[in-house]
Amino acid sequence: MDVAVSAARVAIVDDHEVVALALGALIDAQPGLEYAGRRATVTELLARGPRADLVVLDLNLRDDTQPAENVARLTAWGAGVLVVTSGENPYLVRDVSRSDALGIVRKSAPVDEIGEAIARAARGEPIITTEWAAAVDADADFASAPLTDREREVLALYASGLGAKAVARRLHVSENTVDDHIRRIRLVYQRLCRPANTKVELYQRGVEDGYLPVPTQR
Repeated sequence: MDVAVSAARVAIVDDHEVVALALGALIDAQPGLEYAGRRATVTELLARGPRADLVVLDLNLRDDTQPAENVARLTAWGAGVLVVTSGENPYLVRDVSRSDALGIVRKSAPVDEIGEAIARAARGEPIITTEWAAAVDADADFASAPLTDREREVLALYASGLGAKAVARRLHVSENTVDDHIRRIRLVYQRLCRPANTKVELYQRGVEDGYLPVPTQR
C-alpha cells in the first residue's frame, strides 16, 4: 500500500497583501507544497501561527525589524527561510546573506524561477542566486560559502578526517543526517563554482572559508 507523503507547509511574511496573494497562488500551484497563510510580521506569525516548514520572508518589512534577526527567529522556531526582495536595499541583502536563510530571490524574477526556488527551499536545499552571489562578492567581511552553523560543524569534522558515523556520534545525530548535510554542503559549493566532490576538496574549501585551521609547516 502506498504511503501518502504530506505536503510541505509554506507561510509568507510580507506586509504587502497583493504580493502575498500572488506568492500564495504560486505556492499552491507547486506539487508537494501547501500554502499555510500570510502574516505581516514575524512576531505575528510566531504568536498566532500558522505552523510552517518554510517561510517566504520579505526582506524589507515596515516594522523596523532587521532581516538577519527575522531569519534567526524563524529558524529557531523550526522553519526554513527563503528571502524575497525587490532589490532596493543592498545593505539589507548583504545583511541577510550572512544569516541561515536558504537563499535570496528577487520578486521580479520569472514566475517559474520563483516557484522552483520555493519548492527547492521547502526541501531544505540552498538557493544560490545572482542576488546572493553579488552580496557575497561585494562584502569584504563575507568571503565564505553560506553554510548554516551545523553545516560548518559537519564540514569541519568530516573534512578533518572523521567518517560520517564518527561525525554523527560527535554531534549526537544520525548518520543519515550527516550524509544529508554533506550533500547540501557540496551542492552549495557546486553552485558557487567551487568543486567539493571529494574529501580533499571539502578540506580545501573548509580551509579557504575559515572553517578549518590553515595547515602549519613542520
